[in-house]
Amino acid sequence: MIRLPGMGYDRAITIFSPDGRLFQVEYAMEAVKRGTTIIGVKVKEGVVLAAEKRSTTPLMDSETLDKIYVIDEHVGAAIAGLHADARRLIDYARVQAQINRLYYEEPITIEQLTKTVCDLKQNYTQFAGVRPFGVALLVAGVDVTGPRLFSTHPSGAYWEWQATAIGRGAQRVNEILEKEYKRELSLNEAIKLALKSLREVAEKELEPYNVELAVASIENKIFEKLKRDEVSKWLSSS
Repeated sequence: MIRLPGMGYDRAITIFSPDGRLFQVEYAMEAVKRGTTIIGVKVKEGVVLAAEKRSTTPLMDSETLDKIYVIDEHVGAAIAGLHADARRLIDYARVQAQINRLYYEEPITIEQLTKTVCDLKQNYTQFAGVRPFGVALLVAGVDVTGPRLFSTHPSGAYWEWQATAIGRGAQRVNEILEKEYKRELSLNEAIKLALKSLREVAEKELEPYNVELAVASIENKIFEKLKRDEVSKWLSSS
């Protein structure tokens, strides 16, 4: 009888393979890699999130395909992976942000919010009867420490970045960012770099209906999703 590699070790989330792998977490990451590309760029003036939206049919209303969500007035997140899982995490993050305001009378820091979400994600990797969240987030915003940009992993790990991408075109976009990113870029230049990188991997020509942009500036500490007419202006000028 031929036994496939990993046979039996991917049947439950609580079983490690002999080489120390959790296959269900790796499968969850495959769902992230199949998602549309999302990009984050952090500079001294603030942080930018850009995301490609993909409609499976022309009959679908693209307004319902959110890829970037506002969590609190100073922080938001872009998603790659399963939308249903993402909604659960976004709702959880919003509740945690409001709890922090009620308890401490101040906005939650970007890192603390990311850690709180990742604690929940990690819980779903160690108990029988559950599965990992098949989604990764780019969490971005401005807090008392300045602009921050974090990525999350289905395992519950998280990292901080100057610029990064996740999703289907992440490898190509990260190559571009490594070559062209500079910390001295202005916020406007960061938006243009994000759109330029997204164009390289987009499945279709970028249009206001299939792109989302969000910006948080150090000046006003507000995380704001740009409206479609504002996105159109950026696409035509970059």
